Formats: sequence, C-alpha cells, structure tokens
Amino acid sequence: MSMAVEMSSKQPTKDFFSSPALSLSLAGIFRNASSGSTNPEEDFLGRRVADDEDRTVEMSSENSGPTRSRSEDNLEGEEDQEEEDGAGNKGNKRKRKKYHRHTTDQIRHMEALFKETPHPDEKQRQQLSKQLGLAPRQVKFWFQNRRTQIKAIQERHENSLLKAELEKLREENKAMRESFSKANSSSCPNCGGGGGGGGSPDDLHLENTKLKAELDKLRAALGRTPYPLQASCSDDQHRRVGSLELYTGVFALEKSRIVEIANRATLEVQKMATSGEPLWLRSLETGREILNYDEYLKEFPQAQASSFHGRKTIEASRDVGIVFMDAHKLAQSFMDVEQWKEMFACLISKAVTVDVIRQGEGPSRIDGAIQLMFGEMQLLTPVVPTREVYFVRSCRQLSPEKWVIVDVSVSVEEDNNSTEKEGSLLRCRKRPSGCIIEDTSNGHSKVTWVEHLDLSASTVQPLFRSFVNTGLAFGARHWVATLQLHCERLVFFMATNVPTKDSLGVTTLAGRKSVLKMAQRMTQSFYRAIAASSYHQWNKITTKTGQDMRVSSRKNLHDPGEPTGVIVCASSSLWLPVSPTLLFDFFRDETRRHEWDALSNGAHVQSIVSLSKGQDRGNSVSIQTVKSREKSTWVLQDSCTNSYESVVVYAPVDINTTQLVIAGHDPSNIQILPCGFSIIPDGVESRQLVISSAQEDRNTQGGSLLTLALQTLVNQSPAAKLNMESVESVTNLVSVTLHNIKRSLQIEDC
Repeated sequence: MSMAVEMSSKQPTKDFFSSPALSLSLAGIFRNASSGSTNPEEDFLGRRVADDEDRTVEMSSENSGPTRSRSEDNLEGEEDQEEEDGAGNKGNKRKRKKYHRHTTDQIRHMEALFKETPHPDEKQRQQLSKQLGLAPRQVKFWFQNRRTQIKAIQERHENSLLKAELEKLREENKAMRESFSKANSSSCPNCGGGGGGGGSPDDLHLENTKLKAELDKLRAALGRTPYPLQASCSDDQHRRVGSLELYTGVFALEKSRIVEIANRATLEVQKMATSGEPLWLRSLETGREILNYDEYLKEFPQAQASSFHGRKTIEASRDVGIVFMDAHKLAQSFMDVEQWKEMFACLISKAVTVDVIRQGEGPSRIDGAIQLMFGEMQLLTPVVPTREVYFVRSCRQLSPEKWVIVDVSVSVEEDNNSTEKEGSLLRCRKRPSGCIIEDTSNGHSKVTWVEHLDLSASTVQPLFRSFVNTGLAFGARHWVATLQLHCERLVFFMATNVPTKDSLGVTTLAGRKSVLKMAQRMTQSFYRAIAASSYHQWNKITTKTGQDMRVSSRKNLHDPGEPTGVIVCASSSLWLPVSPTLLFDFFRDETRRHEWDALSNGAHVQSIVSLSKGQDRGNSVSIQTVKSREKSTWVLQDSCTNSYESVVVYAPVDINTTQLVIAGHDPSNIQILPCGFSIIPDGVESRQLVISSAQEDRNTQGGSLLTLALQTLVNQSPAAKLNMESVESVTNLVSVTLHNIKRSLQIEDC
C-alpha cells in the first residue's frame, strides 16, 4: 500500500512528519536537514535500521510520498499487533516494533566504507557484516538509507538555489514588462513607429542580455591593468567610466561600415607617407616637415566633413627611421596590445583591445586584421595632461616586404550625426595615422610614421606649452625615436656574442639578461609613477621656498616588485639653460653622483657592473656601490637616450638578492622603488636662433626641460594614514636635490 504525502516548503514540519505512513528513516532525514544538525549519524543512522525489509522511497513532482512494504520477518524487537479492520479509518492505531540501534563503532566503520564506495557489492557487505556482527541485510539497509539521506539533502540545497533563481527571473520579468508597457505610449526614436512595434518583451530581454554582455566585456578589458588602482576614484575617473559606456553606443556600427572606414584610412596613410610637396612642406625655421592643410583638404575632401565640432588644434607630423627588427615581426608587435605597450612604455600608460572587428589571414593571422582599441598617451611629467583616444587599428600586407599599420578614430558625426554626445566624449581623435614598415636588409626595417591628431583645447603649463603646442610632445619623431630605442635594446638583450667591454662585472649570459630585465622593470615602474596618468591623483603644493611640486600617494598591497605599504612620490619640473646631452651625461656619471644625490652624502661611488644595451654608450645599465663610513649601499641605475629624450632611473637594491640576480636568478620579485630624471629639449627649435644654427650645434643652443621624481616608503603598513610630516620629508628631499643640481652646474640664478 502506498500513501502520497504532499511536499511543500511552507507546510509545517510537525504536520508533515505526523503522517503514520511516513517511514522513520525519511523523517529523520528531513528533521536533520531542517534543524541544521551536524551529526546526522546520531539523529538518523543511530536510531534504527530496518533489518527485515527493503524500503523504497518514491518521489513524484505531483504527489510526493514515501511508500514502504512490510514483511512478516522480524530479526529483532517485539512483534507488532495486527491492525484493526478498516485501514481507511484514521482512528486505527497500530503498535510499532522496537528497532535496533547501531553502535558508534559500527557507524564509524560503515561510514568509512561509504566514503570509499557508496554502493558496496555483495562480497563487501558480507565482509563488513561479519566484522561488525551485523546481518548482511542490516548493512544493506544502512547503505541504502545513507544514500537516501545524502540525496535528500542535496535536493533541498538545489531546490533553494532554484527558488532564488526563479525569484530573480520573476523580478526581471516584471521590470521588463513594466518597461515594455511604458514604451507602448511613446514612439521609437529610430524607426518612428510605436513603442510596441519594436518587439516583444522576450525580444527586449534578449537585446538587454546582449548589451549587458558587451558592456561587461568592455569593463573587464579596461579593468585588466598590471598596476593597483587607487581605492577611491576621482571625478575624472568617473567620467572615463561614463565615456566608456557611451562609446559602446558610438561603435554600434555595422562591421562592414568599420571595415570601410579602415580601408579608406589605409589609402590615406599610404598617400600621406609617400607624398612630398605640395602636401608636405619643409619649414625653413625648424627643418621639420609641415602639413599643407589646404592641399590636404583638396586631396582628402571627406576630412572636412568628418572634423569634430569645437576642435581648435590639429597636429600633423611625419618622420622616417631605421629599426633593428624585420617588418613582419614588427607588424605582429603592433597588433598585440601587450607588446605594443612594452614598445612604447614611456608614451603609453594604458592600452586595451576592446574588440576584434575582423580576424586576419596568413600564418600570423594579422594580414587584414581590424581591432577596436583604447589608449592613454602620456608625457614623462605630471604637469602635461594625458590624451585618451579610442580608435580602430588595421594591419595589411602591401607586398612580401611591406606592411602598413593604420589607426583611425570613428567619427560620430559622419555615422550617427550626434555632435552633442561627441562633444563630451573624447579629448583626442586620431585622423588616419600610422606607419609603413618595409624590410631593408639584415633584419632591419624602414619605418615611415605619420601622426595626425584632432584635439580639443586644453590648458598646458607655460613651462611645456611651446613643446606641446609645436607638436613635438606626441609627434611622429617621438614615436619613431622610442621605437628605435626599444628595438635596439631587444637586439642587445638577445645577443650571445657580447664583447667583454659591454658586459663588465657579469660573467654569464644568464646573469646579463637577469640584470637587464630588472633594470627594464625598474624603468617601466618609473614611467608609471612620474606621468599624469589616471593611475595617480596628483596634488599641487608649494614648498616653503616657493617652489611648485606635484605629490601623489598610493598603497601597495599585492605587487611583489615594490615595498608593501604607503608610498609617496614627489615631482618637480623646471627649465635649465643646459643642453639635454650635457645634463644627461651629468646624471649618469657615477663620479659626480655625490654632487646631486642628497642620500649619498658625499660618499665614494664606484660602478661594479656596467652593461651596454645600445649603440650609444649612454644606453647602459650599471650597479653602483655607494660606500660611506657607516655602510655600503648598492644602487641599480638605468640610462636611456635617443634623439628625442633621455632618462636616468635609479633605485637602491638589496645586496644579497642582487648578487643572486647577477648569478642569473629571476629578478621578478625583487622590491624596487625607483627615482629618476626625465630630460627633453625645451622646444626652442621653433626659434630662429636655433634653427639657423648648424645641425650639430642645435643641442648646445637650446635648454632642457627637466622633471625629477623621488619616491619613498613612508609607512610599511598599507592601512596607515598619510601625514604632512611624511609629505614634507619627500618634498624637502626634492628641493635639496634640485638645489644641488643647480649649484653643481653653476646655474644658481635660474
């Protein structure tokens, strides 16, 4: 006989378990689960095991109830009295037999076997019954009841999860229906029809799901940064998040339309890179090429229609250089966002591939590839604002030896006719820009770079105004010089036949590579610390001496390459009437370090390691020992220079761990907190005096824009609060260092 018992989550447990037809075993299961007991063996398995019958529990979606058959065999306990006639009468009562209780030891042995095999075979049950002094049927029923208990608990858990998910779906469905109901009374802005004509609630739900997935993908892409962000976001950071959400709509174009824009931009870049006069004219004052904008509009009339409203600045430049890398490998690096960031680490603070519009062809899958990208461009000073730009990048192989990389921002006006949205969207737009890469010989490539930007008006500090407004800050020359330096560094890094004079103090090739890796990581960390990127929030302060400085702070929790705790960075930029070459040589000369380094305090400095990483002797990595009466300190120093800018970065390092690096060990987790200098020309090449001078004398005629940045760990606890004493100690150190520099170079009155 089977009696159905209705299962309901709202039904009181006492009514459910009061059913005379419910087996004690099942009742024990649900009492144990509902009470949260942590010892189910005591509540259920230790109470009784039916040793004279085989129980079957049947669960149905409509009628859920336990059914059991009773036999006349009773292995233990007292005999039940027969039930009275009239089984349908609810008043009928029957006496139940007294069941056997398993001992704790028996339960423990059976539980151990259950963990190994929930379904023991006949031989295992026989062996266990002899061992525990139980009948085989008792062992069989214990395992059967144990499996039932586990299954019931799992079903209760799954049921609660499904209920929660169902409730969420109901709320979402309700919100969708309300939204759809409101839309019925309005007209669709795209098609002009009624709100109800656009689709059913299911269609809206599907579209909403797709949009959510797209937005999550974009947010995840921009959130993948190797550096820890500030705990609190500034207003600018909130605006960036908003612009990202807005820009997903801007690029909601047909892929064929984006491909068409990329193809048109490719043709424009090819013409811009190869044409001479009258499109490009050479300036008599600066010697640089200038874009003849009237001729440009005649050649590309669509450029006028795609111009952004309200823009006040156009930057256009072209430069040519030879790099130490073959064309195909270089094209691959441009299409890999991580390699692209590494190539231009001093210029790019952030970069992500937002979406792949079209996959490329060929073995490397880059020929014909089109990507949607985002980048933040920086200058190595906190006083020049960064430039954020979204653009489409395409790659095409023009011939077996020639490739073209093209960047272009998709214009809002020409596609969406929405000038109002666009005005608050971007600060920088790329007109068709890029480079043509052509193999020459011996693994070298000729790179012709075209940089063409459309900018909104922005405020630049007077110190850097000439340098930025003349297009030198982010022009083609800067990109080409940076690329040349990077490729040269790679060649020297991979070299196996290094002359002894280029690898002093390191005896093995592995040790040389480890030291160069550590220096590169230090320099890239300095680039992130010194620029005006949104990674940092800079505060302007004025020192007691009246000098303006920028100060930022951050908390390092997870980066093993930096000390853990609160880090303060203080920076100051100034003009010096000294050529960039002379200033660079002054900083990298260890014999003059005591003249400007306040921490060396006049100690003797000597290089114990010197590694060359470029053709110019100024491109080198050294480890210097600073010996004073009290102690000896090792300082890692990286010097980089090209035709555009120079950088000297240094940091004290632990002697024992650095010795391991020299021996060839991995330097990734060595803690480094870099300081250093950025040196760029002051932009005086726009002046008649400089331009009329001989080419080789130009550096001696102009001054330098120097930016100094010092970092220090003010507290080893990340939870500590920053106080003014810590800030003043860092800013005072900057002031002393700048005073020492001016005194050594005899420019006190600057």
